[in-house]
Amino acid sequence: MSIGDFHLHSTHSDGRLTPAQLAALVHRNGVRYMALTDHDTVAGMGEMREALAAYPEILLIPGVELSVDMGVEVHILGYWVDEHDPDFQRELERFRDGRVGRGREMVTKLRALGMDIAWERVLGIAGDASVGRPHVALALLEKGYVSSVNDAFDRFLANGGPAYVAREKLTPEDAIALIQSAGGVAVVAHPQFIGLPKRSGADGSSPYRDAAYIAERDGALERLAGAGAVGMEVYYKTNTPALIAELAAVAARLGLLPLGGSDYHALGRVDECEPGRIPLPDAAIPPFVQLGEGRPGWRAERA
Repeated sequence: MSIGDFHLHSTHSDGRLTPAQLAALVHRNGVRYMALTDHDTVAGMGEMREALAAYPEILLIPGVELSVDMGVEVHILGYWVDEHDPDFQRELERFRDGRVGRGREMVTKLRALGMDIAWERVLGIAGDASVGRPHVALALLEKGYVSSVNDAFDRFLANGGPAYVAREKLTPEDAIALIQSAGGVAVVAHPQFIGLPKRSGADGSSPYRDAAYIAERDGALERLAGAGAVGMEVYYKTNTPALIAELAAVAARLGLLPLGGSDYHALGRVDECEPGRIPLPDAAIPPFVQLGEGRPGWRAERA
């Protein structure tokens, strides 16, 4: 368990808990430093602040999650951003518009595969949130075409799947510059997924031991550090002690803060863990929190 969790999603993107429900769970699990990092939106910050008024011991770190293209899709977390910055908001709105087109095209592909999925139902599941693949997955689950959200991704929606649709993504340099322009700092999300092979080797070996994968992952992290990233997720979700040690060594070599988060969506996926149920050490939290001092996001939380 950790008192910090810097990767959480709400109903404003593809999470299934409202900010108020998420705040209550965070508090119940003993988290005292949290970041709300919905995809392409900061719309949940106001609701989260209202909910956290009941838990003044919890510090909220304003955040967002962006997708970038490095040959493979990589996610960047932006923290301490000024959610009211008009240029930042315009860019996020453009990204959300792209999500709508992508979601509609995925539904079209699923219908061509014989699945009676209605775009209107996907929108209904998403509600006011930024549409994402989990909403399409939930529509498939609701209709009984898949046994779980994981099954929907594995069979249809994952990269390379028959209903997968790519969307516009920033370069890492542009994404990090956008975060910085809004007063924030950039952190690499779940770096172990960068270029990860789909399956273990023929001998049953872990894909994390594949030499080509390690070279691609570490090369991407070097580029991201050079572009201005200040940290990377080391203590992520269900990472094993061996993988944590390996990623911590890479972070130390590149001068990146070793951070962590549960990436909680409340989707019931087999690898999901609740907020705070990660091995992020308490000692890793103060250096990260100190980065927020004086930034617009810090002022918003300390006002």
